[in-house]
Amino acid sequence: MASKLFPTEYYNSTYSIDFEKYYRLGYRGIIFDIDNTLVPHNAPQDARSKELFKKLNDIGYKVCFVSNNKEPRVKSFNKDVGGSYVFKANKPSPKGYIKAMNNMGTTRENTLFVGDQIFTDIWGANNAKLHSILVKQIDKKEEIQIVLKRIIEKPIIALYLTKHKMKTK
Repeated sequence: MASKLFPTEYYNSTYSIDFEKYYRLGYRGIIFDIDNTLVPHNAPQDARSKELFKKLNDIGYKVCFVSNNKEPRVKSFNKDVGGSYVFKANKPSPKGYIKAMNNMGTTRENTLFVGDQIFTDIWGANNAKLHSILVKQIDKKEEIQIVLKRIIEKPIIALYLTKHKMKTK
């Protein structure tokens, strides 16, 4: 069970990922969670996220947001990006991830997933058989149900780091 919850990789931040490296490795699509992966919970796009998506577009990536949020939140975040999105994705179900790949015209083999939660984001990406990247949450202020999940995530992350004898990148 633990391996279903382990990410393929773990980074300190979405903004520390070398996306050019992954493009050279053949990845062409990226599925992102939004809240606490790209911006604080419920925050709009900021300068840093806008710059990231301009860079990803320049590299040649297709982008899709997969979120358990309602459409207005996801649609407004995507507005300036011009990617695609899946709202009310029911993560960790793989259906939203598969829909995202269909939207982008990518496959499991050339799609990355980036998110900040194990029990929704990473478990779902692993269920969809994607290369999953866990990032540390941006902001500690979260809804209570997420705070409670974070408590349960801590020993899983510690086990992951011990098994992989590594630190976050």
